[in-house]
Amino acid sequence: MTDAVALPGQPRGAVLSGPATERAVNVLAPNPSAMTLDGTNTWIVAEPDSDLAVVIDPGPLDEGHLRAVVDTAEQAGRRIALTLLTHGHPDHAEGAARFAELTGTRVRALDPALRLGEEGLAAGDVIAVGGLELRVVATPGHTADSLCFHLPADRAVLTGDTVLGRGTAVVAHPDGRLGDYLDSLRRLRSLTVDDGVHTVLPGHGPVLEDARGAVEFYLAHRAHRLAQVETAVEDGHRSPAEVVAHVYADVDRSLWPAAELSVRAQLEYLRGHGLI
Repeated sequence: MTDAVALPGQPRGAVLSGPATERAVNVLAPNPSAMTLDGTNTWIVAEPDSDLAVVIDPGPLDEGHLRAVVDTAEQAGRRIALTLLTHGHPDHAEGAARFAELTGTRVRALDPALRLGEEGLAAGDVIAVGGLELRVVATPGHTADSLCFHLPADRAVLTGDTVLGRGTAVVAHPDGRLGDYLDSLRRLRSLTVDDGVHTVLPGHGPVLEDARGAVEFYLAHRAHRLAQVETAVEDGHRSPAEVVAHVYADVDRSLWPAAELSVRAQLEYLRGHGLI
């Protein structure tokens, strides 16, 4: 068995519902798949002595899961005061409207179509609830509306699908763009260097104890894949499907449709930079 410390980002271990940091508690949604890993991590975040909490990514439209999130907060003596979305993919956001009904909360998101209430989210926003502080970090690339939430008090960042607890994220072309994604990873790396962030609370997979190591791995992985795609095109593999079959030959074929999205984003990036 591989030592977790040797893996990128130093994953904590099994993905479980329960406390992850002093302020963040995970409620794991029952939607495991090749794309969602163990399921969606729904995060309840609150100051230790506060009776108010924020929920990030209610997850799929699963009544049992949504009620489990409410129950988890209430059992800790807390009322959910606000709902936030990292992005609009259904495994993170489909249950948001029903969750708002259950909790009476507003839903804040970058995409106006996902909001319930007048307030959205934008880079640099500071969200304050019950003494808790979350800072909004713009991280487009996986999708155009992707955001992360910096939790300074725990030296942590909640990353949605921008950085996963296991494996690497898809650049969901055409909505996601590789140039944006690389910029977002560099922005997260700055958080680890300049702001002391060391913990990743991802949207899927285990908590990562080495945020900088995870982001550095992602950047190196993207550079490696780009070089592979460039070489594949030079060798005559022209269509995205041909490039996937060549570059991702060692990847489970069930993941090839997702890989093709990333390849399309890579091809667009290489063409835009005059490299192919």
